[in-house]
Amino acid sequence: MAAFAAATLAPVPLLALGVAAGGAWLWAALLYMGLLSILLDQLLPLVDSAPDEGTEFPAADSLLLLLGLIALALPPLAIAGATSPALTLPEKAALLFATGLWLGQIAHPTAHELIHRPARRHVRLGILVYAWMLIGHHTSSHRLVHHRHVATPDDPATARRGLGFWRYLPRASIGAFRAGLAAEGDLRRRNPQPGLHPYARYALLSAAALALALLIGGPVGLLLWLGLAAHAQLQIHLSDYVQHYGLTRAIGPDGRPEPVNARHSWNTAHWFSSALLLNAPRHSDHHSNPSRPYPALRLPEDAPRLPWPLPLACTIALFPPLWHRLMKPQLARLATPPPPSAPLHPTVAQG
Repeated sequence: MAAFAAATLAPVPLLALGVAAGGAWLWAALLYMGLLSILLDQLLPLVDSAPDEGTEFPAADSLLLLLGLIALALPPLAIAGATSPALTLPEKAALLFATGLWLGQIAHPTAHELIHRPARRHVRLGILVYAWMLIGHHTSSHRLVHHRHVATPDDPATARRGLGFWRYLPRASIGAFRAGLAAEGDLRRRNPQPGLHPYARYALLSAAALALALLIGGPVGLLLWLGLAAHAQLQIHLSDYVQHYGLTRAIGPDGRPEPVNARHSWNTAHWFSSALLLNAPRHSDHHSNPSRPYPALRLPEDAPRLPWPLPLACTIALFPPLWHRLMKPQLARLATPPPPSAPLHPTVAQG
């Protein structure tokens, strides 16, 4: 837990000091988020180890709650700094870009973990963090669509082999919104619930975020918040693209896809980025055990592994010709799959 806390929290004081004093603090925050994880992952050994089954992590949820609250505070702080005359234009750019990286690389895994926790207060905070990044519907599309249809054409977040990221992005963003809305509608028809539709709640929370942006920085503040949200959302979709690219479930004689197993997610074993991303690179085990605490996630032996840390893989994916060339041999190694692993049985946490 110390590694998770140190990796995720270290940029926060750099950003806060940067807003107050500018200068080297902001460049240090930008370098930390943009380069340090990639460099450290080249220097530190790969880590395959996992704690014993049943190990408790009493501090795991506490860190999630702290990171969730920071995720709510950072955008207003960044908008205040970026609209202040005290910072130069390059300093403002460094502040916004570093904040956007923190939202996409740390706030997103935090919210993702929160919406899978059994406690309602955790789920609500996860929803709020996603809505703060103007993508509240990810709560619905991820739990109700992605976990059910991953590695099939019915999952907007799964990219078929040969599809570049920029062609994937509209389908992933618009498709996930629509698929989540349809899934929520179907759920409410089968199990009517009082109160607002979840999508209405997401919209109201996002509207509150934009109202706060206007209050802090006026129209400029609103545009900057939209930019931060777009940057964070780009990273969310990049992560989905990389972690499931080109992996498909076979269709059985009954016309149904095979059960989800470890071979339907890309994983990485790089130590520092795994700590920074709350073990999100151990993605196969997450699909097997969505409610398993992030410190306990494992790396199944038959799970496909990328040779690069996840942040670097996402950077490569921004350049489709390079991505396709580098991924071709990775996919070729999966042409003859190993014996099937135990089926995954994802459980959907309802909040």
